[in-house]
Amino acid sequence: MCAYLLIAEDDPAQAEGMRRYLVADGHETVVVHDGRAALQQVRLRPPDLLVLDVMLPGLDGISVSRILRTESAIPILMLTARSGEDDLLTGFDGGADDYLTKPYSPRELVARIRALLRRSHGRGDAAAPLTVGGLVVDATRHEVRLDGVPVECTPGEFALLAAMAAEPDRVFTRAQLLKYTNGVERDSVERSIDVHVLNLRRKIEPNPRRPSRLVTVYGVGYKLTTGPV
Repeated sequence: MCAYLLIAEDDPAQAEGMRRYLVADGHETVVVHDGRAALQQVRLRPPDLLVLDVMLPGLDGISVSRILRTESAIPILMLTARSGEDDLLTGFDGGADDYLTKPYSPRELVARIRALLRRSHGRGDAAAPLTVGGLVVDATRHEVRLDGVPVECTPGEFALLAAMAAEPDRVFTRAQLLKYTNGVERDSVERSIDVHVLNLRRKIEPNPRRPSRLVTVYGVGYKLTTGPV
């Protein structure tokens, strides 16, 4: 799968190394070195995927991701030197779809990008759209609609929503839901599921503080219901 990729990395040597590997993998790749330049480039020409370093000058990667999530659902692969659980959750809460910790191998970087691109394009999935109440999840087109209105979802959010929409009213544990992000967020932890659920509730619930579609089953996990009538 050839794609247009944007790399936002302030270290010129690392950025050039990434660019060479990704070009060799068949992708058109553009590099910027600060957060504001990343925002400008995404708005000028939206990439198929953004590789975003957390520690960028001017505007850090978390801030860039949060701004972009109000404008776009492009896949974001976050790069960081920090590997603690709280750091991972901060990245996911900021809108990242996957998280790669430095130092990393070029082969791992390429594999993560391929997985995110496959997920974002829904390759190989020709199933009929799933309908739960007024919510429609179309895996073939990688689209979500609520009462006919498009809902922008990140690849990670989409993966979880599609899994639950396939089995309405089934209660999923966090560990079970985590499996559906395989290939998208391989370093994620169970608490990252809570972050995705909170973000989805902001998008599909009439009142996210009192969820009626994506509900919590206390002591177990989450389920997707038909929602309010």
